[in-house]
Amino acid sequence: MGDNQSVIYVCSDAVGETGEAVVRATARQFTNKTVQVKRYSHIQTEEEIEVIVKEVSEQKSFIAYTLVQPELRMKMQQEAIRHEIRAVDVMGPMMQAYIDTFNGNPKPDPGQRQVLDEEYFKRIDAVEFAVKYDDGKDVKGLLLADVVLIGVSRTSKTPLSIFLAHKGVKTANLPILPDMEAPEELLQPADRMIVGLTIDPGHLLKIRTERLKTLGLPAQSKYASMEQIKKELKTANQLMKRLNCPVLNVSDKSIEETAGVIMKMRSEY
Repeated sequence: MGDNQSVIYVCSDAVGETGEAVVRATARQFTNKTVQVKRYSHIQTEEEIEVIVKEVSEQKSFIAYTLVQPELRMKMQQEAIRHEIRAVDVMGPMMQAYIDTFNGNPKPDPGQRQVLDEEYFKRIDAVEFAVKYDDGKDVKGLLLADVVLIGVSRTSKTPLSIFLAHKGVKTANLPILPDMEAPEELLQPADRMIVGLTIDPGHLLKIRTERLKTLGLPAQSKYASMEQIKKELKTANQLMKRLNCPVLNVSDKSIEETAGVIMKMRSEY
């Protein structure tokens, strides 16, 4: 391993996503090393911890752990001392503060881990769904989605779909083209929420012009003409009105802001 590369270990009796997120957030504060995260999930026995700590000691690294079960946390602390390595209890101080303040107790049972696992795999499924049904590639997704995003090109449909997917929301999106006929799947009743994304013409003109520059294409393309943009937005507005769906203007909104609005609407849907 090179001098500018480090491996940090993450250990968990669940998935380990929280521990890895903290490690990566920390690593971003240092620019002199490339950090690789090695995650050990679903740890159930003290023997597993012994093997992992030995490996970490040999690599001269340290561990960030999120272990709920008390016996596993104790074992991790003991092994870290024995092998003279650092082991950072990511959730421990927060859990202790909760116990001291609210007299609560953590749930160490496997069922709790299963809930965490289910949430994790739900997000994975949602991301795969968003990729499969992106940009109207397969209109069947319009009937299977939790949320369907419609809008003209460059209204952030794809990144918004992926962002919502990371929240566990299965999202499909459909681009609206000038004078297009809406697919039957979009018009059929289904258990989903359709959201229209619109944008100010001048703002869209800037975005599309920059996009063409990035691709090395002439800025005078029809794609970035005001006439074309207004024509597309007119078609989009007519379809959204026909569907009677909520419409969000994304001109001055970040992906996070738009997603937050959609999540709130969905909770009230």
